[in-house]
Order: sequence, then C-alpha cells, then structure tokens
Amino acid sequence: MNKSEIFADGFWHNNTIFAQLLGMCPLLGVTTSAENGFWMGAATLLVLTGSNLVVSMVRGVIPKNVRIPSYITIIAAFVTIVGMAMNAWMHEMYLILGLFIPLIVVNCAILGRAEAFASKNSVSDALMDAIGVGLGFTFALVLLGGVRELFGQGEFFGFNVFGESYPDVLMFILPPGAFIALGFILAAINLINRSIASRAESRAQADALSKDIPATVEAQ
Repeated sequence: MNKSEIFADGFWHNNTIFAQLLGMCPLLGVTTSAENGFWMGAATLLVLTGSNLVVSMVRGVIPKNVRIPSYITIIAAFVTIVGMAMNAWMHEMYLILGLFIPLIVVNCAILGRAEAFASKNSVSDALMDAIGVGLGFTFALVLLGGVRELFGQGEFFGFNVFGESYPDVLMFILPPGAFIALGFILAAINLINRSIASRAESRAQADALSKDIPATVEAQ
C-alpha cells in the first residue's frame, strides 16, 4: 500500500473504534464531552506515533521470543512521558482523564499496531500508520463526546449551541447514554460505508461497460 492508502485504512476503513470495536474503555469512560475525547485521543496519538517509530527502527534487533514484552515496555515509556507532561502542563485535564492515561499501555489498538504493522514495515510507513490510526481514534472519541455533550447539555466544546433554555438530558452524560449514542453512530457509519461500496461498485460496472463497447465495435 502507498502512504495515502495506509492513512485511509487506519483512519476510516479499519478504524479502531468503528471497524474493530477496540479501545472501548476510554471511548465510553471519558467521552462525556468533546474536549475530553480530544485530549484522550491526542495522548493516544502521541503514544502510538512514538511507539510505532521506535518499534519500526529496532524491529531487526528485538528477538522474536521477547518482542511482545519489548513492545509493551516501549509503549509504557511513552505513556509515562505523555502522562508526566499532561500532569505538569494540563493538570486539570490530567485529573479528569485519570486512570485512563496509564491504561493506554494496555490499549489493544496500540500493541496491535506495533505487532501487526510497525514491526514489519519501514519507519515512514509506520509513521503514516500511526498518524492514520491515531487520528481515527481521536475522531471517534471527539464524535462520541460531541454527540453526548450536545444532546446532554446543549453544548459543543463548551460553547452553548441550543441556548440557555435547553434542558440537560442526563441520560447522554451517564454511561447508558454512551452505549446508545455509540449504537446510532455505528449505524450511521455502516450506512455511509454501504453507500461508498455501492458507488464504487457502480463505477466499476460503468468502467467495465465502457471498455466492452469499443471492443464490440471493433469486432463488428
């Protein structure tokens, strides 16, 4: 795959949340607002980028029988760095995200990308994969957090959208609202993917038909 295909695969076609349904703990735990989702996604993106780069650079040095513990150690190092930086410069957000920052170490998506992609591809491809997967994960968190914040409090990134008279709908802020909102988002994503697939199939059929017509004319 070229760089654009690697990015598109990580961001949309093989999205960590929408396609693989991984990383559910941070998705459902911190997405009470779009801002929380954004910073959780940003932290995950930084860890994923750093770990993918390092794993790709040392992939020929790490023995196969200790590769998983080595990958976890590399990921844990970047999680520690990101956690300390957030604690120093974004202390309030660090307290909000709480335990979910250290839990990035055991995020299946990050370890999976290290094992399935970074350890088998070049540094540039590993970087593009990390950016695509990380931005796709961040997009999913911001989308769910934004939906819950919008319908739960009438706000988006703290800006009032529906006016002061909008009544708070606590269901969307509470955990059950996360599952309900995620279900509707996944349904919308599936409809979009079906529409894209249908259009691609129609274009392929049209292209095949346009190629058959000149051949038929020449044969006559």
